[in-house]
Amino acid sequence: MHIAKEEVPVKFDVPGAVARQKMDFGDATGFGKISGEYFSLGTGTDIAPLLQGLEGDMCQSPHWGYVIKGEIDVTYANGKHEMIHGGDLFYWPPGHSVRVEQDAEVILFSPQHEHNLVLDHMQHKMKG
Repeated sequence: MHIAKEEVPVKFDVPGAVARQKMDFGDATGFGKISGEYFSLGTGTDIAPLLQGLEGDMCQSPHWGYVIKGEIDVTYANGKHEMIHGGDLFYWPPGHSVRVEQDAEVILFSPQHEHNLVLDHMQHKMKG
C-alpha cells in the first residue's frame, strides 16, 4: 500500500502549518521495538535472489516508510506489483520483494527483530 503526499487527507491547514493524516496505514500489533533505517539503492538492485531460503522467498518483515527519491517495484506474495515513487508514503506487509527501477533513497521503519532476521539472511547470501 502506498500513497502520494497530495493524496494524504488534510487534517488541518492553517497559516504556517498543514497536517496530513492517513488512518489505518498498516498494523504494528504484536511487534516490539522499531528501527529507523535509511537505504540508498541503485537502479537495477533486485533483492529477490538474496531472499531465497526465507519463507516464500520473500521479506517477512513489515515496513512503513517514505521514498525520498526514485522508483521501486514491489512484488507481493500474491503476485501483485506496485510501483512506489519519490514522495510516496508506503506500507509493505510481510511477504514482499523489491526491485529498484530508478536510483532510490528510502526511509524505513521496521520491527527490528523481524527485519534483522531478513538482513542477516541477506548478508549471509552476499558472502556466498
